[in-house]
Amino acid sequence: MRLTRRTVLQKAAAAAAVPAVTSVGVAQAADTDSAAAPLRIGAPVLIVRDLDLVTRYYADAMGFDVLNKDTDEAQLGAGQRLLLTLRRRGDATPEPRGAAGLFHTAFLMPDRAALGRWLPQAARAGAMFVGASDHLVSEALYLADPEGNGIEVYADRPRATWQWDGADVKMATIDLDLEDLMRAGGNDPGDRPQVPDSMTVGHIHLRVGGIPEAEAFYNGALGFDVTARRDGATFYSSGRYHHHVATNTWESAGASRRSGGITGLSSFEVLAQDAATFDVAAERWLKAGAQRTGDVVTLADPWGNSVLLRMS
Repeated sequence: MRLTRRTVLQKAAAAAAVPAVTSVGVAQAADTDSAAAPLRIGAPVLIVRDLDLVTRYYADAMGFDVLNKDTDEAQLGAGQRLLLTLRRRGDATPEPRGAAGLFHTAFLMPDRAALGRWLPQAARAGAMFVGASDHLVSEALYLADPEGNGIEVYADRPRATWQWDGADVKMATIDLDLEDLMRAGGNDPGDRPQVPDSMTVGHIHLRVGGIPEAEAFYNGALGFDVTARRDGATFYSSGRYHHHVATNTWESAGASRRSGGITGLSSFEVLAQDAATFDVAAERWLKAGAQRTGDVVTLADPWGNSVLLRMS
């Protein structure tokens, strides 16, 4: 579903005219969390040309907290949790169309009520929406920041409603009922969006040059389980979450290794739940060619995206 700010505001007005009713089979709060898995995704680092502009967008239009900022870097989050680092490189070349890199960073709300409250607030504040989808396991809103970095803000449906066929989870892309979602949020008229302190990075979705190579890295080298495949995309998980990482070739088939001088994704974190999990993952990554510096293990995928293993 294509989505614009005007559509969101129209739907918000319609939702406000109808009392909130919980949809059949859709709980108001999810009983699952990607952060409970043995490995989860931490904050990505994005290279941007205009640090002030992009920081203001995440803070003012999306409601993130600015945790730290200087002339070269900004750290944004929810409460004291780091969700995103922006790094200024004024001479960087804008990421070319069709390059491997970030498809979107997906920020997970604690429940659909929080997502429904945030949606009209973000629209009023000027957030740039581009789409919305019901994925069966989750309800998702898609945006872009001023330099074109993809963003997803989503809420999971309860784990009990997810449908599994062995190791494969059923996901789809169908139209999202925006009015029902906003009614679940209570039709909050506030103009300034605020993300809850419990927001996390739920997953990261990447553009890659080839699916076999992506599976060899994210499944074979890093150890994430494959949970779903569709034309041109594979989804990977730790701990039977629907997915922590996704890779696709929809816009980037055949893409080569990223240049170090372009905007967009520089790195992202994989966070281990405990020391035992870290040790097992670190041993696997090191066998695949990773480098260890203190308590951080770093390995680049075939397209130059750096992945950093740390303790949670």
